[in-house]
Amino acid sequence: MNKYLLLLFTLIILFAGCDGGKMEEITQLENHEIKMIKDVPESAWNNLAHNKFYFGHQSVGYNIIDGINDIMIENPQIQLNLVRTKNPEQVKDGTFAHFDVGENTDPVSKLIDFAKSLENGLGDKADYALMKFCYVDFNTNTDVTKIFDQYKTTYEALKTKFPNTTFIHVTTPLTSKQTDMKTISKNIIKGIIGRPVRTYKDNKTRNVFNEMLLNEYGGKEPIFNLAKIESTYSNGNTLIYQKNGEKFPVMVPDYTYDGGHLNDYGRKKVAEQFLIFLAELTEKKD
Repeated sequence: MNKYLLLLFTLIILFAGCDGGKMEEITQLENHEIKMIKDVPESAWNNLAHNKFYFGHQSVGYNIIDGINDIMIENPQIQLNLVRTKNPEQVKDGTFAHFDVGENTDPVSKLIDFAKSLENGLGDKADYALMKFCYVDFNTNTDVTKIFDQYKTTYEALKTKFPNTTFIHVTTPLTSKQTDMKTISKNIIKGIIGRPVRTYKDNKTRNVFNEMLLNEYGGKEPIFNLAKIESTYSNGNTLIYQKNGEKFPVMVPDYTYDGGHLNDYGRKKVAEQFLIFLAELTEKKD
């Protein structure tokens, strides 16, 4: 056997057993009833199609966009024009404009880019605006308080500049516990070459940010709780990591192909709840 392959195989065995020989305890807790597209009246979809949306995101956002396309193919009563653009002239009624925001692993750059794009004309066009961080923006070393303070400062300034735009908050997406050898191998290689290794335990930090977001804006301003949807099974139960006094949600493994990005099944689950959220929000506003 090639000596490098042998080394990699040895490391994989060590990595797989480095948790003291004991698997983490995962508990499922009863959570909430799941809404479905069929439960939304057609009038709400008609109303949705007369609004303008602006969404800053990265790769998980593209998963959601693909999921929206999937849902609209199956449900022709939902009519949104999905356009990747920063051009205000392309944002008309029924347009869901979206674009890459900032740089991954640099959440502050995303806030700056989001604000700049709105100030360059999109803020005067969009009825609703939102951005989301990515799971790679948070790890165990992240200064969550610093990021959240910057987040609040950015959003308060934008709300003052664009009082006619409704700003939507989005919780940070999660990752799942991956036990397949392919993912374990990739993480080992990343560690060897000095690249950051993201694990499901980083969800603890993501959850701190999400709790700050929910505590600050819950019941006051619209929040799309992406993390809750990613950690909730179709039966309404939530997947929780629990061990040694630690407790936080993790992504349902069935929703992802690599531990962080949404697969075909997961993207449709998220997109369905996102569209329902938007339909209810726009109907309530009008």
